[in-house]
Amino acid sequence: MVEVLDRLLATRSAARAARRRRVPAVSALDAGRLVLGVLVPVAARGAIVRRPRLEAAAARLDLDARAVRTVTRLRERHGPDPVHLRLPGRSFVVPVEPGDVRRVLDGAPEPFSPASPEKRGALAHFQPRGVLISSPRNRRERRPFNESVLDAGQPLHHLAGPFAAVVAQEAEQLAEQARAEGALSWSLLSRAWWRSVRRVTLGEAARDDEQVTDDLLALRRRANWSGLAPVDHRRRERFLGRVGEYVDAAEPGSLASLVAGTPARPGVAPHEQVPQWLFAFDAAAWASSRALDLLAAHPDAARRVREEAPAPSTDPAAPVARRPVLRSVVLESLRLWPTTPAVLRQTTATTAWRTGELPERTGVLVFAPFFHRDPSRLAQAHRLAPELWLDADGQEDPSGATDWPLVPFSAGPGMCPGRGVVLLTTSTLLASLAQGEWRPERPRLSAERPLPGSLDPFALRLLPA
Repeated sequence: MVEVLDRLLATRSAARAARRRRVPAVSALDAGRLVLGVLVPVAARGAIVRRPRLEAAAARLDLDARAVRTVTRLRERHGPDPVHLRLPGRSFVVPVEPGDVRRVLDGAPEPFSPASPEKRGALAHFQPRGVLISSPRNRRERRPFNESVLDAGQPLHHLAGPFAAVVAQEAEQLAEQARAEGALSWSLLSRAWWRSVRRVTLGEAARDDEQVTDDLLALRRRANWSGLAPVDHRRRERFLGRVGEYVDAAEPGSLASLVAGTPARPGVAPHEQVPQWLFAFDAAAWASSRALDLLAAHPDAARRVREEAPAPSTDPAAPVARRPVLRSVVLESLRLWPTTPAVLRQTTATTAWRTGELPERTGVLVFAPFFHRDPSRLAQAHRLAPELWLDADGQEDPSGATDWPLVPFSAGPGMCPGRGVVLLTTSTLLASLAQGEWRPERPRLSAERPLPGSLDPFALRLLPA
């Protein structure tokens, strides 16, 4: 009996000691500020697919700038240590120092796993065996497969010629249609972009297959609710089945052909990696829309873009220019208005911090706009600054950025393996459109004023100059 009592007291003592060693949580009031000022706006606008009306409202209210101010005040109040908040059934930390961000992103997949519960609940709607929500064991097989197909880390994808030709063809038609209708709008840009994406990803036969991307859109809308919405199994199977058919067809010059031809171990689920790429291409369209507005408001940058290289060729065999200046403008669009503002991780073990420890299964949220728009560390925080992404010779910085933590494609082992393909396709689209001059129907940006914290990509409307 005495031994049992001793063990019970020892257990309680150990639990109290563990609680004392934990990173202290902020007050309920500060937690409320973070939830209402940062988390709710991100979720309300749509984490997986944007809700246009709420995106427009966010731009009118400049909610991203307000969110940055909220995190800034918490850093000023609590110092450089991660902001720890406890929610019902969930514990989160929000790093506010670059070194902590580096540690978290470099620590994937263990002890900082990309497969957070929120992400698993959302992405399971359309990519149940995708790499981002895979277990560490499956990730070890699926991540290299993704990197191989996407030529991760290479200056240009080995199919850059066919990819660029496809985008240039669609961009030429887009420019003609925009001039005929009197304006380049989001609706025109989006349709042309998705035709390009289907051709690059699935093959020529998919150019006009709007059903496959409409199914993806419907699944992503449910994914906005993460695990709160039931999976539409019928639609998901139809979507994944259609993607599988394109992979089986393996049309030359497409990513689908590489998926079919790349060796894969059992469990990789090759065609189920494709939905993530299609998903990421949607965010690339938002970045392209905002980049067009940036170029329209910055004539000097637009001139540099036009002078940088010849117009993209529609010949798949033609050499492909790197276009570092234009790629840097795309990266600036992503820095100024991140398409993934909340980079999520989940601890897989107890982690030690300066003020204590955090238990396994603690969520980590890197709020990218706070770092991308922090004037205390970045003099160019609120203006177009392509030089952030270029080296001393004007070439693209191979590290991805000259200042940490600028993370438009995340970073570390969890960095988006499709970074190069996205920059190739977006820069080709913009280079084609930049051959003509465009002016905003209603100016939203100015080179003479700080750029806003929020910019609605769906409000794009440029007139031929």
